Amino acid sequence: MLIFNNTTSTASSSFLLTAFPGLELAHVWISIPVCGLYTIALLGNSIILFVIIIERSLHKPMYYFLSMLSVVDLGLTITTLPTVLGVLWFHAREISIKVCLIQMFFVHSFSFLESSVLVAMAFDRYLAICSPLKYATFLTDMMSFVIGLIICIRQVVFIFPSIMAVKSVSFQGGQELSHPFCFHPDIIKFSYTNPWISSFWGMFLQLYLNGTDLLFILFSYVLILRTVLNIVAPQKQQKALSTCVCHICAVTIFYVPMITLSLAHRLFSSTPRVICSILANMYLLLPPVLNPIIYSLKTKVIRQAIFRLFRFKGSRGYSMRSLRGRWDRRRQFSST
Repeated sequence: MLIFNNTTSTASSSFLLTAFPGLELAHVWISIPVCGLYTIALLGNSIILFVIIIERSLHKPMYYFLSMLSVVDLGLTITTLPTVLGVLWFHAREISIKVCLIQMFFVHSFSFLESSVLVAMAFDRYLAICSPLKYATFLTDMMSFVIGLIICIRQVVFIFPSIMAVKSVSFQGGQELSHPFCFHPDIIKFSYTNPWISSFWGMFLQLYLNGTDLLFILFSYVLILRTVLNIVAPQKQQKALSTCVCHICAVTIFYVPMITLSLAHRLFSSTPRVICSILANMYLLLPPVLNPIIYSLKTKVIRQAIFRLFRFKGSRGYSMRSLRGRWDRRRQFSST
């Protein structure tokens, strides 16, 4: 089965994707920055993940959770890359309903996973600042693995019933979606059954999972802030807060676009489609693009590890070229 094609037929078993409605003639030009952002997201998260794997000094719980975040961002990026660039480059708008549902579940699964990983990172910061003596003894490598396993089990428990529920729903084919990817609030309004039931179930799931995650993160930072304010030395206060800056930025760039997009779909039905499209692309691209940049710039250990990696690659390339040059000179000398 083809994922999408560029035919204009609207078969009953397919949806039509849309990217930046009203700007179809500028899709080629719009694709340049979009493709650049996807490249940054793929390269940035891959480098962060590779550096954490090969650098033994980064084998700590804080960086284990960061590697989980990079894996989730890579998954979210790869999930939407084919359809987004397909629409912008080839005007390939048609996507089968089955493939659309598969993409939708991957998009929301990675979104919920990212929310859970951000909670784990907040818990890591809470223990490091509020209970530093317990940090090394409690948050071991095995405990980090257990937390990752709990995140995956929680995902399966809540997503699997949703898959079973949507699998039995029939959809009106040939409808035009608001985004270049499949998003639950966007496609559920084209179901033959009452869309309000499925829409509110999706809203409940998002509020329960992401909402409880956000509340836990906010509560952690209330406790962190209370602990930091009790520190007498200003330098120690600044040092403690500086370790949380990257995580606060990651939480902001993830939750703000997600909440805004959900409200635009469910509560503000009169929102212009171009605004929804821009919010959708911000929701998809901001976290994967900015997370590796923020952690690379603000985390000295990761920045140094990346510099060492590129320095090693550069010196290795230089030594290989010098060896080839010497070998060529020896061959020329022997031939003469």
